[in-house]
Amino acid sequence: MNKGCWLSCRELTMKFGGLVALDSFDIDVHGGDVIGLLGPNGSGKTTFFNVLTGLYKPSDGSITFNGNNLFNRSPSEINQAGVARSFQRCRLMLELSVFDNLMVGAHNQFDHSLIKNLLWRRFLGRNLSAFERRARDICARFNPEIADRLFDPAGSFNMIDRRRIELCRALLGQPRLLLLDEPSAGMTHDETFRLMEDVTAFQREEPQLAIILIEHEMQVIEKMTHRCIVLNFGKKICEGPYRDVISNPQVRQAYLGDDK
Repeated sequence: MNKGCWLSCRELTMKFGGLVALDSFDIDVHGGDVIGLLGPNGSGKTTFFNVLTGLYKPSDGSITFNGNNLFNRSPSEINQAGVARSFQRCRLMLELSVFDNLMVGAHNQFDHSLIKNLLWRRFLGRNLSAFERRARDICARFNPEIADRLFDPAGSFNMIDRRRIELCRALLGQPRLLLLDEPSAGMTHDETFRLMEDVTAFQREEPQLAIILIEHEMQVIEKMTHRCIVLNFGKKICEGPYRDVISNPQVRQAYLGDDK
């Protein structure tokens, strides 16, 4: 943990007209960190992810990642810099094979002309063969069956394996920072814990990888994270270890609706 600061945001602000969705937000993320981002619905958690990955253009502040200024950069530039994410809803193209889904997600590893030729794999030669080997390797680390069925349709897999495929797609680009936006969505409690165990095992092998996690399963947050940040109405109201955060009166009032 704390093996160099990957991400530093200062006074990061996102406004939609008169609504301040993210209000002067500060965060530092180091190699190996696992940070839980908590808060009630509409508190600014996903807005932060969208700003950080270039889907929203921030109104003010600064974003520095691995020494590079990422403020107002495009999603592809941010991904190339080493930031990857998952989404609440499954974003796989279910009719395409696992391999093709991984290929689309890793487009920043290739010349863009290769993406245009996605369906003509015989023309991609040596680069594609190397990519296939890497794809099989990373899929096997989550579930060997996915690696064995690399050219089966993504829609033929169950929900937990679809989530694993999404994670593999994000991780194939060898990011330094992984943003997980409610990975438990659509899964059972048991499936969620199995998936998070997979992520934890992967990070043990890649100790420089940092993770920011949005998750409503508090047991997952407690088990996985080193510290938590709580947002309310776009502002950071608390930061610290999970046990300290959940006992904070401001957090209890904002997040749990407890006035005591």
